[in-house]
Amino acid sequence: MASRLRQKYLDDVLPALMQEFQYKTVMQVPRIVKITANIGMGEAIQNARALDAAVEDLTAICGQKPVITRARRSIAGFKLREGMAIGVMVTLRGDRMYEFADRMINLALPRIRDFRGVSRSSFDGRGNYTLGLREQISFPEINYDKVDKIRGLGVVIVTSAPDDTQGYALLKRLGMPFRD
Repeated sequence: MASRLRQKYLDDVLPALMQEFQYKTVMQVPRIVKITANIGMGEAIQNARALDAAVEDLTAICGQKPVITRARRSIAGFKLREGMAIGVMVTLRGDRMYEFADRMINLALPRIRDFRGVSRSSFDGRGNYTLGLREQISFPEINYDKVDKIRGLGVVIVTSAPDDTQGYALLKRLGMPFRD
């Protein structure tokens, strides 16, 4: 069975975008290609256990085991050596991607304190959207009592839209709560 957000895309968003932008074929309509979520861990240099906690958190949030990212080069000022583990990331596609996007839009974002919507200026010029969450506990999958430290979470939504206006129209119709 297709996820709720994918069904909404197929039933409501796709026909509306075809009409709005006068596409000739369904393949021209922008869609979400992938979503990447990552947690940068500068503290992992001193505390290796922090990385394990971040892996557990991201696995619970995304439903997929993340990859540990490593430093590409050494930076003496940060006491960082090439190859050291400095973060975790996960790339979501297909049904998992739609499930994650649905939970983020409808559950996690509204749970943020003083939330007034996400910024409209976080598009990259090619229709992709980047979003930073200050705390991973806004996701309902995270048990607040077991959290050792509040960590930020970076989310990138990659779309097939050629520019920001079409990417914005896609995400707005999918329910992304943009600030007006």
